[in-house]
Amino acid sequence: MACILHIVKGLPKNASKIRQTQLKKSEDLNKLYNGRQLNKTVFIRQLSTVNHNLAFSNSLSSAASSIRSFYHCRYFQTSTFHWDEHVLKTPAFADSVSEGDMRWEKNVGDSIAIDEVVCEIETDKTSVPVPSPVNGVLEKKFVEDGATVKAGQDLCTITITEGGPTPTKTAPKVEDAAKPVETPVAADPVTTPPPPPPPPPQVTSKPSQPISQPPPPPRVAAPAVTAPQASKQHAATVKLPPADPTKEISGTRSEYRVKMNRMRLRIAERLKDAQNVNAMLTTFNEIDMSSIMDFRKTNLEAFQKKHGLKLGFMSAFLKASAYALTEQPVINAVIEGNEIVYRDYVDISVAVATPKGLLVPVVRNVQEMTYADIEKAIAALGEKAKKGAIDVEDMDGGTFTVSNGGVFGSLMGTPIINPPQSAILGMHGIFERPVAIKGQVVIRPMMYVALTYDHRLVDGREAVLFLRKIKAAIEDPRIIIAGL
Repeated sequence: MACILHIVKGLPKNASKIRQTQLKKSEDLNKLYNGRQLNKTVFIRQLSTVNHNLAFSNSLSSAASSIRSFYHCRYFQTSTFHWDEHVLKTPAFADSVSEGDMRWEKNVGDSIAIDEVVCEIETDKTSVPVPSPVNGVLEKKFVEDGATVKAGQDLCTITITEGGPTPTKTAPKVEDAAKPVETPVAADPVTTPPPPPPPPPQVTSKPSQPISQPPPPPRVAAPAVTAPQASKQHAATVKLPPADPTKEISGTRSEYRVKMNRMRLRIAERLKDAQNVNAMLTTFNEIDMSSIMDFRKTNLEAFQKKHGLKLGFMSAFLKASAYALTEQPVINAVIEGNEIVYRDYVDISVAVATPKGLLVPVVRNVQEMTYADIEKAIAALGEKAKKGAIDVEDMDGGTFTVSNGGVFGSLMGTPIINPPQSAILGMHGIFERPVAIKGQVVIRPMMYVALTYDHRLVDGREAVLFLRKIKAAIEDPRIIIAGL
């Protein structure tokens, strides 16, 4: 449009009117001349004026043709969308997190689809996946693997493509190359049996050949050939260092140095702070699990049919812990400076072991929940833990912690307090042991439980009564309903 204005800018405002007026005058002049009403001098003067106007009209026609040419060219355009580059930035962290360590999932040149994870940022509390908002190819990295990044920092550039990522053909080529190598090996034994029949007719024609017996020399040389092959096979069986030394130990005497991730460093700091700050003391008790196991076995099918989940032991222990915490609120409290903060709610942290470290997502308001509600909350948190999608908000808070080491077969242990909480309950494995009941020795499924508490705030009396209340609520859940 700017080009059109530039062309028309030099023309007078009444150019179209002048054109019409001059054409009319030229027609009138022709009529006058044909009628012999003008002399020759006047006619020549008028004719020159008409020619001048015709020249102006020709210039106007050329300008119009230029405008038409512009309109013809206006449909020719280029699109830069397929050549754009998207700069991927570090997402915003939680308020208590300022930086994290980079771990790349994609390399330069790899195709990336929308919502596909390009990298993960390991923070003090959790791993933050960074998905791609566009389809494209990873063009350039701005940070190295293991580097420390902050919120809003440029990570890489992705060249945008129209469709999804093109499938890589490297893997099929490797498989295709491997298949022909295996097929001839399997085919050789099948093709070797037919050749033996031809030699017999040649042996019968000349009896002198078996006397010379040229075959024996190769047989003598055969052991010499197999010896180096055996040595090569022996050399090929030398054990190499494992690709991942954290999962296996090989026979080689080598050492590996692996950088600790931020989550592991943070866990180590918090556990050591718990030992340095809290005056930790542990008390033990044992629970007869026969009653809760019978209850679970009787109602397992109906519970699963109604709620779509299996009834486990964690819901019983969390509900019993919430009931005991209401009876002993000091264990649900915490020390802050020179004050004791008591809570009228129960948020229980459930310890979950993951390859990256121990996570403690929180089940909130357990005192108001049923067994079904607790099982649903634990299942949702477990699903997020498997996907690595647990957020900092899921682990923030918590007034008490329950750790279940029994899933790994633990017999007994002393758990460490999860600061800033004041106590933690440790569950262990269920084993059949002989116990004395009403003067008789019987075999019952028993579980040892341990309560580690901060002795600065909790006395031994409150700790023992708390653990006995949990024992009573597990062995007979009806006391919770009765409020006993």
